[in-house]
Amino acid sequence: MTKLQIRPTGRESPFRDDEMIVSKTDLKGRITYANEVFERVSGYSMKELIGQPHSIVRHPDMPRCVFKLLWDTIEAKGEIFAYVLNMAKNGDHYWVLACVTPTLDAQGNIIGYHSNRRRPSREKLEKIIPLYRALLAEENRAANRKDGMHNAFRQLTSDLQKRGVAYDEFVLTL
Repeated sequence: MTKLQIRPTGRESPFRDDEMIVSKTDLKGRITYANEVFERVSGYSMKELIGQPHSIVRHPDMPRCVFKLLWDTIEAKGEIFAYVLNMAKNGDHYWVLACVTPTLDAQGNIIGYHSNRRRPSREKLEKIIPLYRALLAEENRAANRKDGMHNAFRQLTSDLQKRGVAYDEFVLTL
């Protein structure tokens, strides 16, 4: 089954509070390492994961503007915490609170990226889901995906500026 054939089921993929999903990617976001929790929760075998873009687990209801913020941050050698909705191979979903960081060589050059992900509390998700729905709706209003992403990104950054916080601070203080 190809990624385009996978449809969301509305069921949540099992993921325990005491588990951590770990992955590493190259500079293009292709998976170079995944732990067994990632393999089990995503439903993909290690062979299916390694070498694939991390977007293999991207859920269609996840706003693209959040990924823009994530990539802008880590490409600038920053660390970011972000809530992410992922989709398993069978169409089940799972929410994570991700901490994504660049991996640097001895000269300080980015050579890849590392992500640790935990299961967020239901209480936190009740606050993030309406925001993500609004961002996704903004993305879908535009005539094309790129314009939609940029419009939603502006909406997100404007909202954060009004609150006087960066995205990380917003996420960690929900």
